[in-house]
Amino acid sequence: TPARRRMCPLGWLGMASLCLGTLWAVPAQERRKAEKPKADLTLYENLDLDNYDLTLDNYGEILDLSNYEELYDYGDLVPKIEVGTLAPRPKDPKPLPDLGETTLGTPKLQPPSGAGPVPPAPIPGQGSARPGLPSCLLCLCLGTSVYCDDAGLEHIPALPPDTAFLYARFNRIGAVRAGDFSGLEKLKRIDLSGNSISWADADAFRLLPSLQELLLPENRLTALPELPRSIVRLDARRNSIGSAGLRPEALRDLKQLQFLHLSDNQLDFIPVPLPESLRSLHLQNNNIQTMHEDTFCDSQDQGQIRRALEDIRLDGNPINLSLFPNAFFCLPRLPTGRFS
Repeated sequence: TPARRRMCPLGWLGMASLCLGTLWAVPAQERRKAEKPKADLTLYENLDLDNYDLTLDNYGEILDLSNYEELYDYGDLVPKIEVGTLAPRPKDPKPLPDLGETTLGTPKLQPPSGAGPVPPAPIPGQGSARPGLPSCLLCLCLGTSVYCDDAGLEHIPALPPDTAFLYARFNRIGAVRAGDFSGLEKLKRIDLSGNSISWADADAFRLLPSLQELLLPENRLTALPELPRSIVRLDARRNSIGSAGLRPEALRDLKQLQFLHLSDNQLDFIPVPLPESLRSLHLQNNNIQTMHEDTFCDSQDQGQIRRALEDIRLDGNPINLSLFPNAFFCLPRLPTGRFS
């Protein structure tokens, strides 16, 4: 009929549209599945995961503890700041087999499951800082520095041979023996502040070829220890050092000494001769009553100028500095003290 012939084209057109829609939908879904991983992977293209490994080679660039001592102010230490221990000594450690030695066809041995805690392995680059050394069990061994602050020590512990900096403040150390630092040729700084040291053997510090800084404030010393010629800074404030505890001309050969701090002791004269390298001399709060005209300057050389010695403190002593005007003519500035 005419009506049926008019509906056929419309029917065919509908069927064709449905088929084309079905055929187009499948590739579209497949294209989305294929494109999605590509979009996700682009998020990681710029990540360099090989550079995220933290090793001792780059550890120093991230954390610099070379100036650890600057974190402490001797006069204003917060009691809660302390250096803890790395790890306790295992109660009954069992020796482990060498995992690197294997034979053909024999699997590598594994530690027994019931064994106690395994001692920490030595840190690469720390060579001699073995876990068995007392200093590395009670203290913190990091590179060439050993930190033993407030660790309850009663004597100097055995130290790794490559130790360059020792911090053993606020302990109960009573003496320094001749062998405590034997063989430590790289030792540059010793800080024993706030202990109970009453004496030190003559060779305790004198034989250390690299020692530059010796810090002994707030102890019980009655005599100044013998010093190596390499010393640059000596701090022995707040002890009980008297003039009888100073060897005659004890400072003459210390050609590199720049800082000599002996305040709050029991000195009744200024130790002479003072090396030309000296920059800072702190003798406040002693019992100094007089001085020689050649204490700081050479009275025979009126043209002498001692430019390095700019910091002299004699306040808190019974001496009247105005009575010794010829003792200061070569100094860039007058000492701090009483002039009337």
